[in-house]
Amino acid sequence: MPSQNLAITILAAGKGKRMKNPDLPKVLTLLNGKPLLEYVLETSILVNPEKIIVIVGHQKEKVIDFLFNFEKGINTVPIEYVIQSEQMGTGHAILQAESNLDGFSGNLLILSGDVPLLKNETLYKFLDKHLLNEMDASVLTAFAPDPTSYGRILRDRNGEFQRIVEEKDANDSEKKINEINSGVYLIKNNILFNALKGVRNINAQGEYYLTDVIEILRNNNYKVGAFPLATFEEIQGINSIDDLNLMLKNINQNND
Repeated sequence: MPSQNLAITILAAGKGKRMKNPDLPKVLTLLNGKPLLEYVLETSILVNPEKIIVIVGHQKEKVIDFLFNFEKGINTVPIEYVIQSEQMGTGHAILQAESNLDGFSGNLLILSGDVPLLKNETLYKFLDKHLLNEMDASVLTAFAPDPTSYGRILRDRNGEFQRIVEEKDANDSEKKINEINSGVYLIKNNILFNALKGVRNINAQGEYYLTDVIEILRNNNYKVGAFPLATFEEIQGINSIDDLNLMLKNINQNND
C-alpha cells in the first residue's frame, strides 16, 4: 500500500557536460549496464511513496521515453514527469513540480538522478528520524574522509543543526568540518513552495539553490534537522567519466 504521506521528486534535468557525451542525458549513463536513473527509481519504489515525479530537462525526450518504458514494467507506483526548460538550479527545478503536488499534504523526499548507490534502508531510517522528531525539514548527511567541494553541516555547541555552508563560502575552520550535505532532503510539502519562492539567485552561478530553502525555513522558525545516516560511498554522485569508472571499480571490488 503506497504511503499517503510521502511523495518523491528526482532531479534529472542536468546536462552532465563532464560526461563528454552531449547526445546522452547524464541520468541515462550506464553503470554496470543499467542507467543511473534506473537505480534511483528502483530505490524510490522500495520506499513506497504515493507517487514519483521526475524533473527532466536536457535531452528530455530520451528521459521521458525511458520513464515510459520503465513504468510499463512496474505497476506499484505512478511515475510523472515535469519539464525544467532552463537549467536554473536545483531550487528552480523543484519549483516546476508545484502543480503536480497541489493538494498533497505529506512529506516530499528529494533525490538526485545521478546518485545510484543510495540504499532504501538509509531512506527508511531518514524518514523515521524526520517523523519521530516531528521535523518540518530534514537534511540527510554523511561523514566524508575528504569533504573538499561538499557543503558542510554547521552545528551549535549542543550539536543542533544550524545551516549548510558551501565550500566557496566556508572559512578555514568550517572547511575542516567533515559532516557533509548529501543533497537528499525531506520537507513538508505545505511549506516547501512558499520557501522556494523566497530563494534568490544572487550567487556566482546565477542559479536558485535548494540549500537556500533550508536556511529560509530555519529563519522562519520551522523545525529543521540534519541526520548523519548515510555512508559517504552511497551518496556519491556521477559528475564525470572518472567518477563513473571509480564507482564501477568499487562495485566490482565489493562483488568479488
